Amino acid sequence: MPTVRKLLNPVGLHPAPGFSHVSVAPAGRVAYIAGQTALGPDFGLIGPGDLAEQTRAAMRNVEIALEAVGASWGDVVRRTIYTLQPTEYETITRAIEEVQGSDEHPAQTILGVTGLAVDGLLIEIEVTAHLS
Repeated sequence: MPTVRKLLNPVGLHPAPGFSHVSVAPAGRVAYIAGQTALGPDFGLIGPGDLAEQTRAAMRNVEIALEAVGASWGDVVRRTIYTLQPTEYETITRAIEEVQGSDEHPAQTILGVTGLAVDGLLIEIEVTAHLS
């Protein structure tokens, strides 16, 4: 059976062990961006212990993935945030707004979790974007 989805791992994001950073649905109408974290291209942790800096780093990684499919913040229709500090939503929101340059937000869910895939990570952000 032929694959109808397009899987991408944009340059500038860390290697994706066991997943793809971006999956574009058939006909290119929707892109699902995998959860992005505060990991640099070298898999190094950005902003240890700093939720705001980790949020900005994760959002910059989301932006790299969006750009890889020709999308921007205005195309994001859904955002899910996984964090060890869910009650710090004001810190998270400020950091998100700094990176996206806007106070307009898509539908969103923030989930409190007990841990993420790499020790030291405080937040992971995934988005769904509509492609023109």
